[in-house]
Amino acid sequence: MEYESVLIVKPEVFIYKIPPRASNRGYKAADWNLKEPTWTGRMRLVAKGTACILKLEDKTSGALFANCPIDTYPGVAIEAVSDSSRYFVIRVQDDNGRSAFLGLGFGDRSDSFDLNVALQDHFKWVKNQEQIEKEKTEPKQELDLGFKEGETIKINMRITKKDGSDGSSRTGKNKGSTGVLPPPPGGLGKIAPPPAAAATTVRQSPGVSPAHRPAAGGSEWTDYASAGGNQGQQNSANANWVQF
Repeated sequence: MEYESVLIVKPEVFIYKIPPRASNRGYKAADWNLKEPTWTGRMRLVAKGTACILKLEDKTSGALFANCPIDTYPGVAIEAVSDSSRYFVIRVQDDNGRSAFLGLGFGDRSDSFDLNVALQDHFKWVKNQEQIEKEKTEPKQELDLGFKEGETIKINMRITKKDGSDGSSRTGKNKGSTGVLPPPPGGLGKIAPPPAAAATTVRQSPGVSPAHRPAAGGSEWTDYASAGGNQGQQNSANANWVQF
């Protein structure tokens, strides 16, 4: 059982008698007597399943004035005029199947915009429903992913050993390396030893007298011996002094 759903309601619309179409360029609202509409009432756009009907009803009693079945949009059943966005030409039908074309107008452009959006949404939904039904009756074409006769495939696999090392052929070339960097080439980074002459030179303070300087070519032991002899001479010299 299908229920009737209301898509849009506009409390006031205007209906006009229109002259026959003059050319294939379309209808123009300027050719109508817009100041004197033929009828004023309420418009309801309803849907029952995939069918869509525009109903013109009395504002107070809700009595039906005319029906406009719409099978497609845009189409013959409802068509926008060429000189305004607030006016349309609709095809109304009675129960006997007779039809007539009338002018439909709105007082505000937002009302005509709402009618456009409601019609577009409905027929977009109808198209989606038809696509769903078509997929149910026609099975989808499945992709054949199997190998054809004589067809082969090549896979490059990288195998890792239990110890975490890579078992590919590249690691065989670097098998001898242990991860330690090689020493620098040549003597780079070595400190040169001090010269031989500097090793035998005795460093003296700037205040040493010539008498206490070590003899040239003497060893450290001869320096200490000479220092002891000098000490004895100083003691004998000091003996001549009278102590107080």
